[in-house]
Amino acid sequence: MATRKNDSSKGSKDARIAENKKALFNYHIEERFEAGLVLQGWEVKALREGKTQITDGYIVIRDGELFLIGCQINPLRTTSTHVNAEATRTRKLLLHKEQIQRLIGKTEQKGFTMVPLNLHWKNGKVKCEIALAKGKAEHDKRDTIKDREGKREVERALKQRQR
Repeated sequence: MATRKNDSSKGSKDARIAENKKALFNYHIEERFEAGLVLQGWEVKALREGKTQITDGYIVIRDGELFLIGCQINPLRTTSTHVNAEATRTRKLLLHKEQIQRLIGKTEQKGFTMVPLNLHWKNGKVKCEIALAKGKAEHDKRDTIKDREGKREVERALKQRQR
């Protein structure tokens, strides 16, 4: 009997490791990209345990390569003693050269920056979803809060009506 390779029951579980909700509040997202991440062994083990946060992370370009700075991966207590585990080290992002050139061109425009949106698993590898974003003005942030509160009010009203 033949077995299916793409079994949807295996991939049905949420593969998110960490999410940067602060970036969605502070920036208008223009484009999203999925980049590979160069990690050490202890970092992968820590990611499996969920010992990470990316809210303070940002992406810089050095010598035509992208680097993730400010992402914190806390080492496990069981990390080997001969490994120097640095939680906030700079990590290299892996993208195609054409994508990197496009991002360099866009970030040179006024107001564009690159921020990490989330870390997730894909085919057994850790991927970082990055976004080309433009900073929101203060009044835009207030509008976001007002819209969110309006949606909550509508949901409460519908919930009360259903009772």
